[in-house]
Amino acid sequence: MHCRLLSFVIAFLVSFTAAAQADEFRFANIFGDNMVLQRNTPVTIWGWANPNDSVEVSLRDQVIKTVADNGGKWTVKLEPLGLGEPFHVTAKTSNQAITLNNVVAGEVWICSGQSNMEWTVNNSNNAKEEKANANYPLIRHVKVQNLTSPRKKPDGPNSGWTVCTPETVGNYTAVGYYFGRHLHQELRNVPIGLINTSWGGTIIETWISSESLKSHPDFKDVVLEIEAKAGDAKTARKIEAAAKKWQEDFNVAMTDKSDQWQKANVDTTQWKKIDVPGNWEGQGYPNLDGVAWYRRSVSIPASWVGKKATLSVAKIDDIDETYVNGTKVGGLSDWTQSRKYELPAGTLVAGQNSISIRVADGHGGGGIHGSAENVFLSVANEQPISLAGKWAFKPTTKTAALGAKPLAKFSGPNHPTLLHNAMVNPIVPFTVKGAIWYQGESNAGRAYQYQSLMPLLVKDWRNKWNSEMSFYWVQLANFMQPSADPGPSSWAELREAQSMALRVPKTGQAVIIDIGEANDIHPRNKQDVGIRLALNALAKDYGRSIEFSGPVYKAISIVGDQARLTFDHAEGLVAKGGKLKRFEIAGADKKFFAADAVIAGKQVIVSHPQVKTPVAVRYAWADNPLGCNLYNRAGLPASPFRSDSWKGITQ
Repeated sequence: MHCRLLSFVIAFLVSFTAAAQADEFRFANIFGDNMVLQRNTPVTIWGWANPNDSVEVSLRDQVIKTVADNGGKWTVKLEPLGLGEPFHVTAKTSNQAITLNNVVAGEVWICSGQSNMEWTVNNSNNAKEEKANANYPLIRHVKVQNLTSPRKKPDGPNSGWTVCTPETVGNYTAVGYYFGRHLHQELRNVPIGLINTSWGGTIIETWISSESLKSHPDFKDVVLEIEAKAGDAKTARKIEAAAKKWQEDFNVAMTDKSDQWQKANVDTTQWKKIDVPGNWEGQGYPNLDGVAWYRRSVSIPASWVGKKATLSVAKIDDIDETYVNGTKVGGLSDWTQSRKYELPAGTLVAGQNSISIRVADGHGGGGIHGSAENVFLSVANEQPISLAGKWAFKPTTKTAALGAKPLAKFSGPNHPTLLHNAMVNPIVPFTVKGAIWYQGESNAGRAYQYQSLMPLLVKDWRNKWNSEMSFYWVQLANFMQPSADPGPSSWAELREAQSMALRVPKTGQAVIIDIGEANDIHPRNKQDVGIRLALNALAKDYGRSIEFSGPVYKAISIVGDQARLTFDHAEGLVAKGGKLKRFEIAGADKKFFAADAVIAGKQVIVSHPQVKTPVAVRYAWADNPLGCNLYNRAGLPASPFRSDSWKGITQ
């Protein structure tokens, strides 16, 4: 009796389990009605069924059979698809069938990055008109849902593929849509598929797989922590305890005032030097959170003594307390707000005066940032004294002891590998032509690190897809308040890092230094961004004989007191609006001056009366180099550069 009852229960459970598993028979979520499959190349399709089930996939005249593995995953590879009428894709087992409708073959592109890629048509220029005219039934779009994961997800949710209509296009990635629309029109109505996997405010390292990121010395330890937290409960508890202790020490560091480095007389001979402005993450302190001090001495003429003065120190991330000669003169707690403090008469003394700034940073970028022209000391009717340049720098004693924060929880997207796990891995290996990328704002301040991260991202994705996919990105736009005087720029350095990645084969860059907005990190003109990306694809993937790049610096030669620059993509060089602007020149002392620049054929000749023997030239080297106006005949802008760090990079 008991045996028969046990047999019945076992049979019931087996039957119930099989039924439950059968209900899971499906395509991976990236496949759906209205999708676009890549033409002219073998296409991979996959999904899930009961372990060891036979699965048959059919479309047009192809019928391919396979067997699900022990985990239930099945995969088939289709023969290359040509253009034609919409078709169905059917997958079936012995007792179930699923059909996807209105599928087309065409060109499929991944659209990824941070908010400027996620930015929708609804919020771009001329949105009302653009939506009204968006009758493109062969352009299709799918948005991968924003999710994080410490482990690789085999599948993940998305919006479902939609056909481009005035009613649907408003939620499309604007850059992706204008890129795809230009391809669609130029390729004579070839279907375009856009896979939008983007998330605003994200760092590049969150989009790279753990396997690749562990090869980078800056990220190996933190990736190992993430993997340990995800896979081993005992290790996770240790990390949580370490993170709790770190947070307690951090709170003490943020409020501790035992380091009295605001005093007038402090010996800084052993302190490190740091550029102001410029976030400290990009200057040798990538994991610094807590408190650090900036100090410098400035010589004041006797004529300033007894007068009111103004101290401007650009912007500070996050909180500052600012002192002059040991007296507090101001402090704010908003990283976006300019610091400009009024000094009462009598604050300054003749000769040397000390300026000390205590900066407390909770996370992300830290330090003094903004424009060099906004770092100065001034008195009415006198020539201001620039304070931009090298300052003495020292983290507080308690901050220096903190080290990097152990990662205990993953509450947001800005941790290494998390978005790759949840938003990239689920779409691998959906067959694509290539990827377009708009990101970098969240890594500004870490440009030298970005020089290795950008090529690593491209290599990583190509390895995951087992494809030398084309990869095109957008160089950062001009942003923040325009600056007129030469000086350091974290955004210019990030643009340089992006350009350096052009050494990687089958890549390209859309330069948009001319269409940014000073007060908005999200330029509304996404149309030109998409078109400039599409020019790369048309020339490099689709065989069009067109210009796809603005002038790109190639080499410098010195003739007397002139620097002569040559460029690639230099047919028909022109200065829009008159005289060339935003060129800077320096001699051996590397003191840059706003230069005179003239076009001579395919060259630009740069000079300045105070630079008798030039050694270096910069162009558009600022966060917002408003007025830069070197273009070629195709109407494409020159890429910002500095000759003293260039290595002959060409598109």
